[in-house]
Amino acid sequence: MTLRTATADDLGAIMALERASFPTDAWSEAMMREELASPHGRYLVSEEAGRLVGYAGLRAPRGGKDADIQTIAIAESARGRGRGRVLLEALLEEASVRRVHDVFLEVRADNPVAQALYASEGFTEVGRRPRYYQPDDVDAVVMRLDVRGWATRREPDPEDAGACT
Repeated sequence: MTLRTATADDLGAIMALERASFPTDAWSEAMMREELASPHGRYLVSEEAGRLVGYAGLRAPRGGKDADIQTIAIAESARGRGRGRVLLEALLEEASVRRVHDVFLEVRADNPVAQALYASEGFTEVGRRPRYYQPDDVDAVVMRLDVRGWATRREPDPEDAGACT
């Protein structure tokens, strides 16, 4: 698996995966093009054997203390192998580099797999947006992560490093 920054050349493959992953509420090509070009965002793609199998995006304006996970999508054939986690962790590392304090996201209330992934990284539910996802009338679960706490938990304990002999 290869992870790299998304470019405008990836737009076609991203849109094909976007439409397959979110058939009723996919972003438009124009919206995605703007996201890829924005200086406030960071989009990554995951490739396997030269084929795009996932993408994810973060919106984190430089100097801001809050950021948003805009989207994460994994091709159905590539799910269940940790690719979503790899993309999520890379976005959270970017948020940490940008000195973001809190990362927010919305996730469909009917997507327990994604909710469990986010919770396993330390996101907590902070609210709900009724009927947020249209035309499906599905609520959005709003989640928040303290990035500094997340980054601290990922750092190795210096005392553990000296314990090896």
